[in-house]
Amino acid sequence: MKLIAGGGRDITVIGLAVVGFTFTLFSGCAIFEDEKTSKGRKLYNHYCSHCHGETGQQGEGFNWERMSDPRPKNLASNAEMSTFSDEEIFHTIYRDMKDTTDPKVLDDEDYFAVPTMPTFKYTLSEEEIWSIVGYVRTLHGMSLSYDFEARKKELDEAFQAAQQEMETAKASFEAATEKAEAAQAAYEETLTDEQLENYEPEEVTIPEEEAFLAANEKYENAKASVDNFLKRPKKAQVSRPDLSLPEEERAVQANLGKELYNDKYGCQGCHSLNDEGGLVGPALDRAGFRLNPTWVYRWILYPQAMKKHTRMPNLGISDQDAKAITYYLGTLQAPKPENPVPLSE
Repeated sequence: MKLIAGGGRDITVIGLAVVGFTFTLFSGCAIFEDEKTSKGRKLYNHYCSHCHGETGQQGEGFNWERMSDPRPKNLASNAEMSTFSDEEIFHTIYRDMKDTTDPKVLDDEDYFAVPTMPTFKYTLSEEEIWSIVGYVRTLHGMSLSYDFEARKKELDEAFQAAQQEMETAKASFEAATEKAEAAQAAYEETLTDEQLENYEPEEVTIPEEEAFLAANEKYENAKASVDNFLKRPKKAQVSRPDLSLPEEERAVQANLGKELYNDKYGCQGCHSLNDEGGLVGPALDRAGFRLNPTWVYRWILYPQAMKKHTRMPNLGISDQDAKAITYYLGTLQAPKPENPVPLSE
């Protein structure tokens, strides 16, 4: 790769396409990105920049001012961001959402207990999230030190070992089953017709079965880890929910949904109510009038099935939590605004 620059002449970049590098202008500086960093930049711009800003500066993203404290960190601050390891940044993005009113959650130093920062664990692959971490590092003048290739190799080796263990355990189980069945058949051959009329074979326990089931579970987990590393998580098609409940129970579930909306899943970070909350998603003041409950439930559980490239992540919400939030949104029935904003022509 070679840069040629001269007084008043254009900068010519030679060989970038050959070696897989991209060239971009950022904050007035020329930056060269490898393939992973370039991928991380695109993902960051799509999923993160509305809150964190294009350059990571506080107050830069269009949604920043609308967020409650603690507001997004200054990702461009080397003084602050250098205190976090790559793994800590990764697990801020790749975590399960928990109830932030629970003292145990708040006291857990290893958990990022801010509900308005969503998880992308169920939306993006592990590789994609590492690429975002790598790009975030460039915003404060650092680079990713995490050994990405070693992680990939570790998962591959664990999968190969688990597969071998499972196949060996399966063969042992099948052989033991065949042996037990043969012994059972041989025993039945010794019985008279009269004895066979009232004969009920005893259930035979095959010790090898337990070992096979354990090895198969280990294999499935290892396979899932490899898949999640390179592929985006997929969820089975969401079936039509039964949302019929007695009025009293519905009210209880709606109150629970309100707590989940605010304290666990941080929906207010992207959606607004009474002109408070985020601007990324639509305002929900009249959700009870304009949104179909079945559609809401399906959207909450698996938004990517409804709109592939939506900015709303799959938050790993349980079926029960999705129903509770759906009941809550059904109670939001604000009157029409006196002076609605006219549709743009």
